[in-house]
Amino acid sequence: MRKTQTKKENRKHKNFRRLVLLLPLLWLAACNRQAQPQGSETGLRPDLADKFETIKNLGLRQEKTYDFLKLTTSTGGRLTGSPEADRAVQITFDLMRELSFDRVWTEPVKVRRWIRGPAEEAVVRSSKDGNQTLAICALGNSVATPPEGIEARVVEVQSFEDLASKKDKIPGCIVFFNVPMDRATVESFSAYGQTARFRVRGASEAARYGARAAIIRSMTFRLDDNPHTGLLEYDDSLPKIPAAAVSTLGAESLHSLLQSDPELRLRLKLNCREEEEVTSANVIGQLTGSELSEEIILVGGHLDSWDLSPGAHDDAAGCAVAVEALRLIKEAGLKPRRTVRAVLFMDEEFGGTGGRAYAVRPEREQEKHLVAIEQDRGGAAPVGLAFSLESLKEKLKPLEIWLKPLGINWVRTGGGGVDIAPLKERGAVLGALIPESHRYFDYHHSALDVPEAVSPRELELQAVILAMVIYYLAEEGV
Repeated sequence: MRKTQTKKENRKHKNFRRLVLLLPLLWLAACNRQAQPQGSETGLRPDLADKFETIKNLGLRQEKTYDFLKLTTSTGGRLTGSPEADRAVQITFDLMRELSFDRVWTEPVKVRRWIRGPAEEAVVRSSKDGNQTLAICALGNSVATPPEGIEARVVEVQSFEDLASKKDKIPGCIVFFNVPMDRATVESFSAYGQTARFRVRGASEAARYGARAAIIRSMTFRLDDNPHTGLLEYDDSLPKIPAAAVSTLGAESLHSLLQSDPELRLRLKLNCREEEEVTSANVIGQLTGSELSEEIILVGGHLDSWDLSPGAHDDAAGCAVAVEALRLIKEAGLKPRRTVRAVLFMDEEFGGTGGRAYAVRPEREQEKHLVAIEQDRGGAAPVGLAFSLESLKEKLKPLEIWLKPLGINWVRTGGGGVDIAPLKERGAVLGALIPESHRYFDYHHSALDVPEAVSPRELELQAVILAMVIYYLAEEGV
C-alpha cells in the first residue's frame, strides 16, 4: 500500500515539474500569438497583415539597408558637383538596376561646384598665451582669404543684437559667433534651428559692420575638436567675407583666451573657390503600379553630402532606406496598385536644385504625386511619423499595431524636406519618418559621419516601416 502511494506521489511530482517547465513555453507562445496582429484585429484586410509580416521578416533577417549605405558611402564625401558625387550617381543607378526594379533612370540637374581646397588654418596669436592652433573648416559657399591669409583682432558676440551693439569695434576685425546649441531644448533639431542662422547669415551680418572675416561655433552638443561645416548664404548687397566653423573645444579655448587677452589676434587662411556649374543627376527607381500607375507614392533621400566625411547619417541613410523599402516590397512578391518610387535627390546641401528640377520636369505633368516622404534625419531608431495632411493620421490607424513594435510611437502633423517641398505645390502630401535624434548632431556635417556611426538594425527598422507605409498608401490611397 505504501509503495503504491509513493508511486502516485512521484507521478504527481513529475507532472508538476513538467507543468513548471512548460509554463514559460506556453507563455512565450501566447505572447508570440499576441505579437502577430491579425487582419480582423487591426481593421486591415487579412492579406495585408500577411504581407506586412513578410516585409518585416525579410527586412530584419536580411538587413540589406546597411549594405546599401556602405555602397553609397564607398565614394567618400559627395560634395555637389564633385567626381565622388558623380560616382555615387552611377553606383546607386547600377544598384537599382541589379535589384530589378521595374524602371530605373536618371534626370539631369544643374549644380554649383564649390571646392574646399587645401587644409584650412587658424592660429591664435596672444602676447600673453603664445600661439595656439584651432580646428576649423570653411563653411560651404565661403570665399577664400587672400593667399597669405588674414590676421586681425577678434570680437566675440553671442547674438546678432550683441553684434549690432558692438558695431563700433567691428571694422577690420574677425567676428567670432560663440553661440552654443541650447542643451535645455529637448528637441535637438529645434536647438539646431536656433543656432543655424548664425552659420547661414553670420558672415553677411558681420560684413555689414566692416568685419574682414567670421568664425562660427560648430553646431553640436558634443564638446570635441571636430568642426562641423554647412552652407552659408551671402547677402548680395554686402561684401562677401571668408567664414569658417571652429570646433566646440576650439570655441571654448578662444573664449577663454579672449578673457585674458582681449587684444589677441587670429590668423585665418581659407583656400576655397567656386568653379563653373556642372550637370549632375537625380537617380530614380520605381515599382510601377498595377492599376493606377500615374499616381505616385514617393520615398527618397539626398545623394550629396558634405566633403568632410562619407555622410552616412546625412544622407546616405535616407537613400539606402528608400532603396530598401522598394526592395522589400518587390522581394515580398507584392504588386502595388499605385506606383511606388524611390528618388535619390542631388544637391540638397548646396541649394536644393535637385528637388526643384524633379518637380518641374515635363514628365511630372502626366503624374500625380499623392504622397512624398523624405528621410533626412539620420539612421537612428525610428520613433514617429509626420505628414502634412491631418487626416492621414486616421488613415494610418490600422497600421498602428504593426508599426508600434517597430518603434513608431506616434503619427503627427508635420513632415516634409527640402527636396520634396516643391511637390506640395503640385498637391502632394509631404511626410517624414522621425528617428531618435539626440546623437544626430554629434556627427552632422563633420568628419564623424561615417558608416560605423549607424546601427544596421536601427536603419533596417526605418526601411521596414516605410515599406509598410508606402505599400499601404499605394493600395489604399490618401
